[in-house]
Amino acid sequence: MEIGSVAPVSAEIEQETVERARRGDQRALADIYDWYLPRIYRYVLARVGNVVEAEDLTEDIFLRMLGAIGGYQMRNIPFSAWLFRIAHNHVVSYFRKSGARGVTGILDEGIADSGPDPATMVETRLTVEEVVRATRDLPEAQREVIALRFAVGLSVAETAQVLGKREGNVKALQHKAVARLQRALAAKPERWAAEGLG
Repeated sequence: MEIGSVAPVSAEIEQETVERARRGDQRALADIYDWYLPRIYRYVLARVGNVVEAEDLTEDIFLRMLGAIGGYQMRNIPFSAWLFRIAHNHVVSYFRKSGARGVTGILDEGIADSGPDPATMVETRLTVEEVVRATRDLPEAQREVIALRFAVGLSVAETAQVLGKREGNVKALQHKAVARLQRALAAKPERWAAEGLG
């Protein structure tokens, strides 16, 4: 799966495209896929930690979106929050079915958008792997917030909409998670050396 970076689109263009997609416009559906595939994939990869599973789950999420987009209504929920809610629910179902608790392995590829500089890509990959290792010890709610806020780049408000939480709760979860990650990453050389990971 080729995952690149796509420039964000304005809310007006997105809304107009979503309306066309709801009516079955194939070009509009392709645009939505192009806009959201990298972000959904990064979110899923951050949650499952396995490239093959992330690719499969991402495709499943877009199939679910295709089946449900006709019923999407703007109301007070942006399309991005609606789509990430589908992704969130699908990942939760995946973990329930598999009995897994979240990321348990090391990423096979970096989450960050690919860039032209291989040295930067390797450095980013190592950083992402360190963070993924550290996140496996976070409680589920904190891992979810970290994935949505930092792997995907959603705002606090968008993250709250996706998770069905208040913004204050998301901020508190993020604060606690970041504090725990800072402690874990500060202690990483000793801990991971003992685990044979560093």
